[in-house]
Amino acid sequence: MNLLRWLIKIMRIILLVLSIWSCNVLATNNFYQPANSNSLFNTLSPDVAFILSADVQDNFILLNWEIAEEHYLYRNKFQFSLKSDGVLGKAQFPPATIKSDIKYGKTEVYEQQLTIKLPFTDAKDTIDLEIGYQGCIKDRLCYPPITKILKINLSNNTVVINTNNTRSTNLILASNSLVDLEYSKKNLEPESQPDESTENFGWLSPAEQPAEVVEQEFLKVEEAFSFSAEFIKPDQILARWQIADGYYLYRDKLEFRLIGGTLGAIELPPSKIKSDQFFGDVEIYQQPLLEIELPFNQMENPDLILTVKYQGCAIAGLCYPPITKVVNLTYPTGMDSKNTTDNNSEQDRLANMLSNASFLYTLLIFFGLGVLLSLTPCIFPMIPILSGIIVGQGKKITTYKAFLMSLTYVVAMALTYAVLGALTAMLGANLSIAFQTPWILFSFALVFVLLSLSMFGFYELKMPNFIQSKVTNISNKQQGGTLIGVAVMGVLSAVIVGPCVAAPLVGALIYISQTGDWILGSAALFVMGIGMGLPLLLIGISAGHLLPKADQWMNAVKGVFGVMLLGVAIWMIERVIPAQITILLWASLLIISAIYMGALDKIANTGWYKLWKGIGFIFLIYGIILIIGVTAGSNSLLQPLQVFQTSNTIGQSSNKNNKNKAVEFKNIKGISGLERELAAAVGQPVVLDFYADWCISCKEMEHFTFSDPEVQKEFANFVLLKADVTPNDDQDQALYKRFGIFGPPAILFFDSNGQEQRSFRIVGFMPAEEFSQHLKKVLQ
Repeated sequence: MNLLRWLIKIMRIILLVLSIWSCNVLATNNFYQPANSNSLFNTLSPDVAFILSADVQDNFILLNWEIAEEHYLYRNKFQFSLKSDGVLGKAQFPPATIKSDIKYGKTEVYEQQLTIKLPFTDAKDTIDLEIGYQGCIKDRLCYPPITKILKINLSNNTVVINTNNTRSTNLILASNSLVDLEYSKKNLEPESQPDESTENFGWLSPAEQPAEVVEQEFLKVEEAFSFSAEFIKPDQILARWQIADGYYLYRDKLEFRLIGGTLGAIELPPSKIKSDQFFGDVEIYQQPLLEIELPFNQMENPDLILTVKYQGCAIAGLCYPPITKVVNLTYPTGMDSKNTTDNNSEQDRLANMLSNASFLYTLLIFFGLGVLLSLTPCIFPMIPILSGIIVGQGKKITTYKAFLMSLTYVVAMALTYAVLGALTAMLGANLSIAFQTPWILFSFALVFVLLSLSMFGFYELKMPNFIQSKVTNISNKQQGGTLIGVAVMGVLSAVIVGPCVAAPLVGALIYISQTGDWILGSAALFVMGIGMGLPLLLIGISAGHLLPKADQWMNAVKGVFGVMLLGVAIWMIERVIPAQITILLWASLLIISAIYMGALDKIANTGWYKLWKGIGFIFLIYGIILIIGVTAGSNSLLQPLQVFQTSNTIGQSSNKNNKNKAVEFKNIKGISGLERELAAAVGQPVVLDFYADWCISCKEMEHFTFSDPEVQKEFANFVLLKADVTPNDDQDQALYKRFGIFGPPAILFFDSNGQEQRSFRIVGFMPAEEFSQHLKKVLQ
């Protein structure tokens, strides 16, 4: 019985809810109105729906309409005629919006507010102006044509609107003077519907139409901007627009995206400047034919999908909404698509792989690339940083804790690569470059100096007691109380210490910027960061397992890592200080370390002390040599005494020494400087080297690659240009953007006509032998 009562109560509640809902639906849909009411009870009169006012300024009549909400006026239903002396000029309409209208389909309308400027000449003291227009209620009713007579007194600029001549005002409450569009579509017999060719207003009889209708016809968007795309070369697509007379395209609204390949740098043709009502002074294309060449590097799949976005307007005042065209392109017979694939640069091949390979396969490849990058100098400064953190734990360190700290450091570093990579690709600027400023580098170097001094036992880094006690309580409850600090150091190391630009990194950035798929791109960068950190994990585990426990040996180990941290500090600031000062700092570090190692002490009996003293003595000698070399004018850390070569020795081997001298690159600044030098070098191939003082790989290329005799021999066939992007100012960033470069080092090659050969582009360090072969391929 209780169950039955509950069921009855539930049924009552359901019935109550259904009754309330049905009443609401009936009220919303006007089901309680009379069948033939045509929804007139809540309809505004034309004079309220479209409030007209007028003014006179100089030789213009300004006609203004305040349009009620959910109402609109047709642009092509306006008519103007003078009933007095004078001449009317062409009415000046503002841009209209496109609306899908029940009667006319897509048509131009005005909503909310409209102002029309009507020029006039040869008028006397008064003007009698007749205006015709028509409007509708959105998706419901169309008003009959409206006619107003304006009497304008030019002597005192007064305007009187004669409402007695308004045809539709007194008809608003008559059901036959308005037409409910939805009702008419469903209930009118075919023979009762008017002929479309008569262009009558609101489906009324021809007798009710105005005597004359002045219409401005606009082309459909496909007719105004006829678009096509086709292959013109194995690595180039031609995008073409046929622009109708009286129409134009906005330059900054052009967007291109390619699936199945990666787009290169797109050179847009010269444009015109137009004063636009909405956008101010803008660049437009108005010529009958607009052609844009789209260079690309293709994958193995011969099918490409090109997506193009553009927007244009009519000079008469209509602006079309943004247009998106998707074109499927397949290589025509006889055009070899493989040629482009074989010559792709390494970073472009990696970007293509991201688009074409499976998700897991892509992650596996980038993990392997990260492991290979870990063998480059980019990762070397992170070894003493992580090792120093672990050693700083002293006796408390265990293998497990060392592994946990190393893992935290590596994961934080990898996450930073992923986040910065995604932001870099989407914003088009390498964010890590922003951190290569002197004050940031000096501040971070100072942190390493302070850490190294604590390693030497000058002081112990401790927090205040009241904070330390809380941290101790927390760390007693969880393992790895210092993991947050380790993670912060990992983030800073990725951003500041190692801003290397290598092909795998650039490949992922190109993929993200071209496709917008930041999820796959960021995932690839993350696993690449994990691969780069794999040696760090091994070092962390070994440090925790192999570190000696005796106090005396532990102090010695701390001293070694303290010196390494000082070395990292010097390595960081050498990017922004003169070479002579850098050499003096290295010399000072070597000499002071040698003294601490006992280089000047008496020889001890123990074998380990003899080894220690011997290493210290080598440091001492080399430090002194560095000081002698720099005082003589040497800038070389590896060959400080080269300046003391005698003239006879130089004369005997002049050919060899000339080849080993640093090659001379001509500095350029910004896009204009590059274009000027490319124009001057017509007929000769050009090499453009992107360089920065804070870029370690750039200096490696200079010292180890460009100085090679075989490389210099091949360089003799090129015009050598260098873009020093150390300041990272607006001109440098514009040059980055021009070629889709995310940062140095990058080497670009141009043919004898000044066109970049993108497939030969180099990003990152390349050994001398490989670079020499690459130059030979460029010349072929």
